[in-house]
Amino acid sequence: MQKITIIDSTLRDGNHAIKHQITKEVYRDYARGAEKAGIPILVVGHGNGLGASSLHLGKSLVSDKEMLSIVKKELVNTKLAAFAIPGFATLSDVEMAKEEGVEILFVATHCTEANVSKEYIRRSGLKCYGALMMSHMESAYKLLEQAKLMESYGAVGIFLMDSAGASLPNEVKLKVSVLVEGLHIPVGFHAHNNLGMAVANSLTAAGRGATMLDATTRGFGAGAGNAQLEVLVALLNKIGYETGTSLKELLKNTEIIEKLKGPQLVSPLSIMSGLNGVFSGFVPHVERISKEYKVDPWDIFTELGRRKVVAGQEDQILEVALSLS
Repeated sequence: MQKITIIDSTLRDGNHAIKHQITKEVYRDYARGAEKAGIPILVVGHGNGLGASSLHLGKSLVSDKEMLSIVKKELVNTKLAAFAIPGFATLSDVEMAKEEGVEILFVATHCTEANVSKEYIRRSGLKCYGALMMSHMESAYKLLEQAKLMESYGAVGIFLMDSAGASLPNEVKLKVSVLVEGLHIPVGFHAHNNLGMAVANSLTAAGRGATMLDATTRGFGAGAGNAQLEVLVALLNKIGYETGTSLKELLKNTEIIEKLKGPQLVSPLSIMSGLNGVFSGFVPHVERISKEYKVDPWDIFTELGRRKVVAGQEDQILEVALSLS
């Protein structure tokens, strides 16, 4: 029976869904439930990771330091992880995270810029996984080249991140297969649901040799959300994979998230985001700006997709809206 390691990003990617306003009580209670459920790795942070709390990207209700401290107190067997995008996160942020008890670091870059992860992976002193964001934007073999760079820096695994929820199963099948065959370290997959394919894509990745899957409770996350953790685990169990997690306890944890936000649906804006390959986190910004400047969001997403914008370029939404208005 193949073992799948579950990475729970509810307390990180989920922050996108409520403008980074997860409360201290939710961090504490959710972490307690994740420990009971046997979640191997729990990722905590601002939606864009360490150091990303800002007026530009959204201010966190709770500081990086405090949220990590709160969660760490509730964990015994579950490993505490942080997420770092070089440029948002500094090495000082990483050092702070380590002091607060973080054991695992996900170092994420745009899928063509793995070279900027070098110092973070080599100098963090933590177990590091490389993550290639917006993986729909590159071919399987280009992704393999970038993944090999992260592997050479010391990454212990590589995640393909479908940050825009733009991928279809055949693409996932090819890209995961190429990485599994070409790397000496495990491969993982992080799905978004902008086209309603997050769970299907995650199962496809597992079927092609990915041994790590990243998901969130109730699909809580950017855009239309992520692969829904409890659904994914239920299906993995049904198929015959071993996850080592308690579905019964995972289902109890859904009650905490349900109070924060209703079900995340595949909205018209999420479909536009997925079809144009635009980062899921842009959805609320496009919604607000399109109303303010009376511009059709379809036209904004079309132009953002043409420009191949990535996370961190949110300022281009306003630029595009102004040009269209």
